[in-house]
Amino acid sequence: MSVSTARLPLSIGFSRWLGRHLTLALGLGLLAFFIVVALAAPLIAPYDPVMQTAEVRLQPPSLSHPFGTDNFGRDILSRVIWGARIDLQIAFIGVIFPFVIGTLLGTIAGFFGGFVDAVFMRIIDVILAFPFLVLMLSIIAILGPGLTSFYIAMALVGWVSYARLVRAQILVLKNSDYAVAAVSLGFSRTRIMFRHLLPNAVAGSLVFVMSDAVLVLLNGAAISYLGLGVQPPTAEWGIMVAEGQPFITTGWWIPLFPGLSIVFLAFAFSLLGDALGDMLGVHE
Repeated sequence: MSVSTARLPLSIGFSRWLGRHLTLALGLGLLAFFIVVALAAPLIAPYDPVMQTAEVRLQPPSLSHPFGTDNFGRDILSRVIWGARIDLQIAFIGVIFPFVIGTLLGTIAGFFGGFVDAVFMRIIDVILAFPFLVLMLSIIAILGPGLTSFYIAMALVGWVSYARLVRAQILVLKNSDYAVAAVSLGFSRTRIMFRHLLPNAVAGSLVFVMSDAVLVLLNGAAISYLGLGVQPPTAEWGIMVAEGQPFITTGWWIPLFPGLSIVFLAFAFSLLGDALGDMLGVHE
């Protein structure tokens, strides 16, 4: 009797937590799955992802090749598993630099205002005058294909959204009572910006990070699809979709499984963004 009464509150508590945070649990579960797959790729991939075997070209899914093989005889499952490493790297690194740069610039512009803010807004207007993907492609074309060029292009273009979000919050918060009190107490501008204003202004950006990770992931896949991102024979989902396009009717499994991987990873980030927005009381 005592055992059942002790367990009942725990089960009820878990059920209530799961009901309130189901979106968070699903998002974390999906993302954790992809991270584990990426980290364990050398252990769980059944074949070398770049090994070509002419005898098994364009084989449909089977017991020996659960996801089939491509036109070079490479195992699709192994390439999807190893591709998780590249695409997770694209999603994470592709948002870190724009987030840091945009948050810093938005804080400075919103706090100082005046001439600094005017220059800041004109720079944003110039960047927004060009379509995002076109500007990225132009930068990558100048720097040359590859992930490094992609990350540089994301840092130069992607910071705008974060900066605008943080700037708008700082403009409101710097007139709040605690900010005025901090100025009256003689605190330095640096302390007021980064210890008092920024922690309260960054919530919206943290939520946007998850949504932006989806866009970065899709942009990375698109860049690789166009031949300007990760270069063959490296296993990357965007490249795999591009390589499978000519065989869409005869080898449907070649683009299907990497395409589904992109969808599910993007879905994980979307779920996390929704859950984080609910927890922080921020809605985009």
